[in-house]
Amino acid sequence: MTGGPEPLDAVARAALERELADLRTERETVAVTLREGGGDQPGDRADQADELQRVTELQRLDARIAEIDGRLREGAVAGPPSTDEVGVGSSVTVRFADGTETSVQIGVVAEVLDATMVTADSPLGRALLGRRTGDTVTYDTPGGRTTAVVVSLGDGGGKGDPS
Repeated sequence: MTGGPEPLDAVARAALERELADLRTERETVAVTLREGGGDQPGDRADQADELQRVTELQRLDARIAEIDGRLREGAVAGPPSTDEVGVGSSVTVRFADGTETSVQIGVVAEVLDATMVTADSPLGRALLGRRTGDTVTYDTPGGRTTAVVVSLGDGGGKGDPS
């Protein structure tokens, strides 16, 4: 990644917004148990340990909520992905050594059902970041080293054809 604000594609934004909503719901559930627990009666060690565990869980949830909020703000500030070089949010068509071509989108969050999404921290994603049309990339796969050529570069607005 470039070190500056990274664009956020629509698929990643939607996934982060869903996770954020789930985390906020979970946080409220945990917070309610803290407000209702305890009272003025001193509890035993098990009660105190349980309360400490809930406080720790709240801290974990708050940290992840802040992380996602920041990433969503950063994505909004970054604007659309560049069409000059591969970055997060780019749609890239690559040609492999065997002649097959595949279009992928570089994202930060991989959607399980989206075969065209490649995360920026995956081997192919890392190899593609910063590259331009015509560049050749080499990266490691479970089957060994693979080479691909960047055939074209889009803005990430559409889904690539994975065939």
